[in-house]
Amino acid sequence: MLSYADRIASMRETKIRHTLEKRTQNGFTDLDDFGTVPLSEGYEVLPYYNSENGSFYGAAAMAENFCRVLDAHEAYVDPMEMLCGRWRDMLVNYRGDIHYMPDWMKKNEKLRNFVAGDVTAQWSKRWDEKRFPYDDLKPLQKLYNIQTGIDGDAHFACDYSIGLELGFGGFLDKIEKYRTINKGKDEFYDAEEKCVRAMIRFIDRHIAKIDELLSKEKRPEIADSLGKMLKCCKNVRTDAPKNFHEACQWVSFFNCFSRIYTRDGAGFQLDTVLLPYYENDVKNGVLDDETAKFLIANLLLIDPHYYQLSGVDAQDKDITNHLSYLVLEAADMINISCNLTVRYHKNCDQEFFKEAVKYLFKNKNGWPRFCGDAALLDGYMKNGVSKEIARERIAVGCNWMCVPGREFPMNDTVKINIAKVMEVALAELKTKKERSLARLKEIYQKHLKKAVEVTAAGINLHLDHIADVTPELIMNLMFRGSLEKGEDASRCAELYTVGVDGAGLAVVADSFAAIEERVEKQKLLSWDELFDALDNDFADERIRLILSSCAKYCSGEGCADNHAKWLTESFADAVRVQEMPYGRVLVPGWFSWARTIEYGKAVGATPNGRKAGEPISHGANPNPHFRQDGAVTAQSNGIAAVQLGYGNTAPLQIEFDPKISASEGGIEAVMSLVKGHFERGGTLININVLDSEKLLAAADNPDLYPDLVVRVTGFTAYFASLSPEFRQLVIDRFLEGM
Repeated sequence: MLSYADRIASMRETKIRHTLEKRTQNGFTDLDDFGTVPLSEGYEVLPYYNSENGSFYGAAAMAENFCRVLDAHEAYVDPMEMLCGRWRDMLVNYRGDIHYMPDWMKKNEKLRNFVAGDVTAQWSKRWDEKRFPYDDLKPLQKLYNIQTGIDGDAHFACDYSIGLELGFGGFLDKIEKYRTINKGKDEFYDAEEKCVRAMIRFIDRHIAKIDELLSKEKRPEIADSLGKMLKCCKNVRTDAPKNFHEACQWVSFFNCFSRIYTRDGAGFQLDTVLLPYYENDVKNGVLDDETAKFLIANLLLIDPHYYQLSGVDAQDKDITNHLSYLVLEAADMINISCNLTVRYHKNCDQEFFKEAVKYLFKNKNGWPRFCGDAALLDGYMKNGVSKEIARERIAVGCNWMCVPGREFPMNDTVKINIAKVMEVALAELKTKKERSLARLKEIYQKHLKKAVEVTAAGINLHLDHIADVTPELIMNLMFRGSLEKGEDASRCAELYTVGVDGAGLAVVADSFAAIEERVEKQKLLSWDELFDALDNDFADERIRLILSSCAKYCSGEGCADNHAKWLTESFADAVRVQEMPYGRVLVPGWFSWARTIEYGKAVGATPNGRKAGEPISHGANPNPHFRQDGAVTAQSNGIAAVQLGYGNTAPLQIEFDPKISASEGGIEAVMSLVKGHFERGGTLININVLDSEKLLAAADNPDLYPDLVVRVTGFTAYFASLSPEFRQLVIDRFLEGM
């Protein structure tokens, strides 16, 4: 008789096997650990192109190609599970841009040639540059190394309560209802209907597969489980889910669809949205906690969407409930890559908070992470929104929050590399007779203003035209007003609080500190010697050491922390004063995502002793080895002091091997760290509690540790799937302990 524990063990084993098989197919993947399974043999999609550049744009073409990709997906049913369905492939792979092709596609010569077409094209084929060019913006975008947001996918959140109430059949009814009201919008409604019907076909294939497996299954407990799965899928095929099992299955199917379409990973407040189903089933005696945990574990396995747990409502009442605990226990059962965020507030359930921290120690897999309600709430209300709406804004992405179904924030798609802005400012200062740190800061602010202006122009271009390029046909189904108005989410959102992140904070802060200390105060170097050293990439190691030995940002000593605060104020001011049309508001943050290597390659040698092309600093974090003593608390204090203050985050990313175990007070020590950080104004904490010996051994031979999960940045991933460069980034950030 197979128990839930037996089945979980089998599911974990399959997951690890799939992870290694996917690495063989795709090569190293420096992204979230998606819930994909390996491509089946013979899998092939031949897309429909409606553009002469070998790509496709607009509602009709996006719908057609979504259906082609989804229809090519065979059913995935594991008899060990209680939920079914997996996704394998993304629509963006077929946009014709070879830079976004996975390895498996590049290896398929027929498909590569068909999809890539003219690989010498000068523009990304994700954006329709023929109709919506921006050549006038490109010089400054390149000069300041800006991630423009143009052609960015998803990065907002839909409202799952809409879909759970309607079901897939309800979507069709709603489409038909508003088609008759909004005349002249047939292309929009045709595309939406086409996508939903492909979703139902996907479910039909799973129903047929379950039937086939059920006819051959000899184990009574598995036959019973498959029978329940079959009934569940038949019920959610067109009807709205009516119980906990059906709600979990419905969400699992939708997550596959939204991932395939635009890589969406934004989930919802898991412990409150599913709570009515759980409570009703328990009341009716048809669900026990062990089954509920198994279903949640299965949901987390199918795809690691970003889910928030706990928190507080608009009346300041804690919303932690019994299901909150069960979600943590379910994540512990499956113990894989998870993206769970616990929202901390001063009146939170302390026992739940302690349980959450306990799992950081127990599994050492980088989950859960924590966001701070107070700073997020107060900051977001500065954008003119009510307390009620600000409390609805939840953690559903790497560094970002969103009001589900109402906000189109473009979060984590727009970045300004301030290390590059500093480099441009230094180049201008070099031509001046008057050279001083004060003058450098003036020039830096001038160029930062230009960088923000061109960034804003790119954001406006994206918002004006993304509905004509990549309409969000899947997430529109659960976005307020979209089907009702016949408009894309990008055009009918209630809130356009668009995130603009700065990257490279520590590089610039440490560089300003080195100039202040070594050039201006101590006069160990002249300005000419500094410029020569930067130009020759520190050919003289002595000069590099003179500069790099200054006290650094987050050290708690010297002037670098003051420069970091100045840079924060400067960045926030530059972003906030930028005028935007149509009620759009720019919201500043500090975050680099996993692009520290990419951004570093665009920047030459910097005055903090960093050599040309080396990675820039990670998000709001200090540079590696900023202190000799580990200094977990010092890092927390430094980052708490550089929050931007408008509801977007400057995360504390921290990796350490605790000096004390959970039983010796380690849990309480981390609880104190989290509470202290949020009390000082922190917004988000990503924590890796790691075994240093295991981490270093895995760096040498990752295949010996295929189940090692690390939080790379806002996302978690299997260490063995990361490229050597990204594995080194995690190791470089590692602190001694606490």
